[in-house]
Amino acid sequence: MDWRLAFFVALFPPKTIATRMEFVDLFAGLGGFHLALSELGHNCVFASEINEKLRDLYEKNFGIRPKGDIREVPIECIPRHDILCAGFPCQPFSKAGDQLGFNCPRWGDLFDFVLKVVAHHQPTYLILENVPNIEKHDEGRTFKAILAKLRSEGYDVDRRRLSPHQFGIPQIRDRIFIVGSRNGLDRFCWPEPTNVKPDLRTILDEAPEDVRELPPHYIECLDVWQEFVKQYPSLPVRMPSFPIWSMEFGATYEYEHTTPHEMMKTKAGRARLREQRGSHGVPLADVPENKILDALPSYAKKPQKRFPRWKIRYIKQNRDLYQELKPWIDEWIPKILPFPSSLQKLEWNFKEGERDIWKHVLQFRASGIRVKCPTTAPSLIAMTTTQVPIVGETKEEKRYMTKRECARLQSLDSLKHLPASDHLAYKALGNAVNVKVVRMIAEQLLHPTVAQVHMSLFDNPAGDDGSTDRLGVATVESPTEKVVC
Repeated sequence: MDWRLAFFVALFPPKTIATRMEFVDLFAGLGGFHLALSELGHNCVFASEINEKLRDLYEKNFGIRPKGDIREVPIECIPRHDILCAGFPCQPFSKAGDQLGFNCPRWGDLFDFVLKVVAHHQPTYLILENVPNIEKHDEGRTFKAILAKLRSEGYDVDRRRLSPHQFGIPQIRDRIFIVGSRNGLDRFCWPEPTNVKPDLRTILDEAPEDVRELPPHYIECLDVWQEFVKQYPSLPVRMPSFPIWSMEFGATYEYEHTTPHEMMKTKAGRARLREQRGSHGVPLADVPENKILDALPSYAKKPQKRFPRWKIRYIKQNRDLYQELKPWIDEWIPKILPFPSSLQKLEWNFKEGERDIWKHVLQFRASGIRVKCPTTAPSLIAMTTTQVPIVGETKEEKRYMTKRECARLQSLDSLKHLPASDHLAYKALGNAVNVKVVRMIAEQLLHPTVAQVHMSLFDNPAGDDGSTDRLGVATVESPTEKVVC
């Protein structure tokens, strides 16, 4: 070891070298970025959040009152800062939305406002977060434009997809993170997944007081699906890897080269459709002409000339499954009919494991009922309270995860106050960033270690411009002026 490095290590034992910096928290929500950076010793000087109730809660938790819609805040009213954090709204880019991107009338322009703040204040560091589909939106052009705009403002940028479960946190939540630095990213390294096996039980409470039990008809539906799973051929035959769409059992409507919507446009097409069968084998000849589309699965009656390839594949797989297991499926079908279409679909999201629905983690989604491995919870989403993960091995424990348990999935354990309303709490948790994942990224970006600064210390002494100190750490003079707006 170089004697100079040995001397330095003796003075500064291996740990991160930090300077207290100031950050802004845009689209703050519950304050995941705030918690992560404040745990590292940094100070929040500004926050924005459009939801008034979340602004009240943020002030209650952190002692700082966020401004409202960032589009209505004058740039000069935002204090100078070293770090800009923004989990800008994902709805324009999410697979679950319309994917209108920058053309989304409600949220599409928000990234441009982030850029305006960046251009005006030129913070040294950026940490941004969004859904992974933003990389693929508009065939990748949207994401390329985002990176190009950040680079044009003088930042080295990098991105990576990370999920909490890669670090032992029991939630599968794939998100893309973008980091930027005006000092370059030569010393930056993304946190490496630990691959520690998560255990959902570590964040569950015993007999929580604020538990929400499942409605009886949900339990009845899950019991019907448990009967299906129990009758399915045992190992070595595995459960289907594709979504099980029960409405395709017995259906014969055309799907490979046309769609029912297209067939309804012509007299010949309507006549041909009448000879076929709809959801769960309902004869379309028995249905009034103006009700034919209602007798089809919801995904089969959209106004499109051809189904996408993935939908054609799923329909074929389900019809093949029905033909293979027809005798007992025909006896099972009447039991699933009383439930809404979203409950007539099942996704078995793992290969191995006990075939008992109640021994796993469940989630009701618009795409169907998801059954997941009990080591992790599915991604929290900003939707209705009915899509909260479900746990429980006994009848008494068949319940939704509580707000506090879901907060632990986002590493928001230290957040003292959560929204009083279940709807707002679960929505906010579904929009939140995972605190531990952000902290690990920020630690690598903002806090160079002894080993990382070795080259900067001995081979790259500070220049005359004062942009770095002797450790190669950015030295940004903390703003002292008070901004009143």
